[in-house]
Amino acid sequence: MTDRPETLADIRYELPPSAIAQTPIEPRHSARLLVDRGTEVEHRTVADLPDLLHPGDLVVVNDTRVLPARIPIRRPTGGAAEILLLENRGDDGWEALARPSKKLTTGMELATGDLRITMGDDLGDGRRLVDLDPGDRPLLEVLDEVGLPPLPPYIEEQIDDPGRYQTVFADRPLSAAAPTAGLHFTDEVFAGLAERGINIATVELAVGLDTFRPVMVDRLDDHVMHTEWYHVPVATQSAIDAANRVVAVGTTAVRALESWAATGEAEGRSNLFIRRPYSWSIVDVLMTNFHLPESTLLCLVDAFIGPRWRELYETALVEDYRFLSFGDAMILGL
Repeated sequence: MTDRPETLADIRYELPPSAIAQTPIEPRHSARLLVDRGTEVEHRTVADLPDLLHPGDLVVVNDTRVLPARIPIRRPTGGAAEILLLENRGDDGWEALARPSKKLTTGMELATGDLRITMGDDLGDGRRLVDLDPGDRPLLEVLDEVGLPPLPPYIEEQIDDPGRYQTVFADRPLSAAAPTAGLHFTDEVFAGLAERGINIATVELAVGLDTFRPVMVDRLDDHVMHTEWYHVPVATQSAIDAANRVVAVGTTAVRALESWAATGEAEGRSNLFIRRPYSWSIVDVLMTNFHLPESTLLCLVDAFIGPRWRELYETALVEDYRFLSFGDAMILGL
């Protein structure tokens, strides 16, 4: 292998459909946790996380809340359509994925419940600007009525409890997908971390299009990362300065932290594509779920531990770990 992944083949592995978790596990912290010790692995659960970390470590989570961003709707002709909200663009409206985009012409007006949607400019790759009008009601209140959790396409059915696609610490509704490594955390895990002298800090990264889209080019150099908004609060910056190690929960927390380090800007838009060789500035330990083949998230894992990810993924498949958003997790860099 070269000094970094160059083509899709370098980040490809065989993922049996039976390994893809279709439902969340209960309780959350009973999810399995593959612990990489560099030369050997341990099989634990997320409930064991406080015992795996050290006093003085800092656990950083992405506390954005998932919008009920998937909006089924009917075109004026009666045909089915769907709007998937990606990000609030302020006065420019919302960026969204529209399906079927070609039949949703600019200026077309759609309605569902109390929500009125006007189709705007075509941004390419199925993305559109849309204007949302909830009338005299708060937009989030209306979205809760007409929208669905934006589950990934490999999840075959909607879940009974939409709250299971939210972290227990979710705050501002900004994201079009859950920061899934954080789904495993419970109040019990946080209490255990506190008892061990392990602090918690938050970042925000509005999870967007690259979560939904596979890499569509063979050469990774040709892949264009879509930008995502991030914010590293001042309190988190201070906590990082005081920490022995920074434990990032999920690739979205990683991207926020490393984008801050790369740009010097604590808030902005990131198109950071983390690939080996990569000079890590902030993150010492990574807790993350098992990712799709041929994804930029797998490139990030490769950048963190090198080609050893293949051995870990093979072990996880042999040991019947559950993969992807509702699946189990791994912790790297201990």
